[in-house]
Amino acid sequence: MLTVHHLGVSQSERIVWLCEELGLDYELKRYDRDPQTRLAPAAYKALHPMGTAPVITDGTVVMSESGAIVEYILARYGKGRLAVGPEQPNFADYVFWLHFANGSMMPHELIRLICSMLGQTEEAIAAGERATQLLPISADALDGTLIATNLAAVYAQLGRHEDALALLETLVSQIGGPAPGTLRVEPQWDYLRDHPRFQRLLAS
Repeated sequence: MLTVHHLGVSQSERIVWLCEELGLDYELKRYDRDPQTRLAPAAYKALHPMGTAPVITDGTVVMSESGAIVEYILARYGKGRLAVGPEQPNFADYVFWLHFANGSMMPHELIRLICSMLGQTEEAIAAGERATQLLPISADALDGTLIATNLAAVYAQLGRHEDALALLETLVSQIGGPAPGTLRVEPQWDYLRDHPRFQRLLAS
């Protein structure tokens, strides 16, 4: 059986989304990040030599890299759904956007993550904002929303709470945006926990 090893707050969310859209019979195994370091647990890193999310297993197949996993699932289980064939006029656009997220946009996300971990506030914010410009929600409702949510988390962590809240207030109404239940339990929002605007989001 196809198994999606889902790491919270990672690109594995797009694989779960794909499986749900295709209506596949699959197993979901969830792994939580360390609440202090935000790193994946050792059990997740042991799944694949790359030690990164997402990871799927399918019989003897063990695969990482979200773009590769998307192509694998569509080819193996999609039956022509949610994919564009080479004979179609928009095939080039389809291939471009499928790989853009990890090719051109993701380095900015990684810079943002590393800078925030090192306390380099302005650099982290600049990289996060650049990532949202490269892949806005209008271009990709799922990954664009995830990137914007990550930027809101950076704002929160680095003390720009009003910016974080303004972004979250927009994101909660987006498909794939953070749900009140997610905001309530994920530790990355602890910086906003007592703010009245955040409390209103939890009640929405």
